[in-house]
Amino acid sequence: MIIAPDNSPKTSDWRLDWPTSAGGRVASVLLKATADDFFVDEDLRSADELMAGGEHLCIRLEKKGDNTDYVARQLAILSGCRHFDVGFCGLKDRHAVTRQWFSVYRPGQEDEDAAFVGKVAENWPVLEYHRQARKLRRGDHRGNHFELVLRELSGAPDAVDAALERLREMGCPNYFGRQRFGHNGANLDRALAMDPSKLNHRGSRNAKKRGRGRSSAGSGDSKNVLYFSAARSWLFNEVLAYRVQTGTWFEPLEGEPGASENQHIMVTGPLWGDGGTDAVSVQGEIERTVVGRHPRLAAVFATTRMKPERRPLRMKPEALEWQWQGNDQLRLKFWLAPGQYATSLLGDVFEITDATRLAGED
Repeated sequence: MIIAPDNSPKTSDWRLDWPTSAGGRVASVLLKATADDFFVDEDLRSADELMAGGEHLCIRLEKKGDNTDYVARQLAILSGCRHFDVGFCGLKDRHAVTRQWFSVYRPGQEDEDAAFVGKVAENWPVLEYHRQARKLRRGDHRGNHFELVLRELSGAPDAVDAALERLREMGCPNYFGRQRFGHNGANLDRALAMDPSKLNHRGSRNAKKRGRGRSSAGSGDSKNVLYFSAARSWLFNEVLAYRVQTGTWFEPLEGEPGASENQHIMVTGPLWGDGGTDAVSVQGEIERTVVGRHPRLAAVFATTRMKPERRPLRMKPEALEWQWQGNDQLRLKFWLAPGQYATSLLGDVFEITDATRLAGED
């Protein structure tokens, strides 16, 4: 397997737009003209699973104009607990209307739950709450329901309908969203500058030695984890881009982890770690060669002791439906699994202009 050599990107010269499944986009749209145009409702778990009781108060609230970490910190202040004692399943966009679950560690304070929820409701509408035994963590939710309005659509309606039909049936590349990489890839620049040995990241071999050390992790450590994750995600996108360009992203190649035990194995790509990838043979060679184009970024993982992981190459929305509102406006509804990006889904069909970026917001 021979792949033409490439140089690592220069500072602020990172690729942040990757190949689409059909080789191009059929229309252009304006996204997030208002916060109400981007609605997300987090799907947690069944009612039976939620009514367990415990030391953590789970609150489902609606936010608009606030990012997830800000809300988590405010909940900690209202409760008088550490920021680390507030959990959530995933980061949600600030420029949107989002319904999201948070857990707050409040042992022995069941009698005060109603009063505390009342204080929270002074800042954000509280939709429901319950007690459970454990803190919410990243990826604990089933997925997210989306309802989006795309404005100023420029393109042939028939071509848009056909592209969305294909998206519903076939899915699209499961790229990480460009927002993960910061403005012009700034998070990747910072990944190159950080000291990976200082990462306090779940999954490292040192985590057990630290025990609950993450509870006292400072903002600098959190930022390092963010930059590390951005580097890992960008390398995944580069491997997926190669698989899309070569038409090999639907079927497992020789060396796909687990393929020998499962004929219906999910096709995956690498989340890089210490040792690179656990793919072997043809697939392993492709992944190592693509990542090898960016030695400085790959070197970030040499001292982290982070175990290599896998991520599906394909994203397929559930319950995708759309409705035209005139010739230049489209309303879409769909459901995505955790870790999948609505903007990546849209970007497989549309050239997107983000209104919040036009306004200079970040």
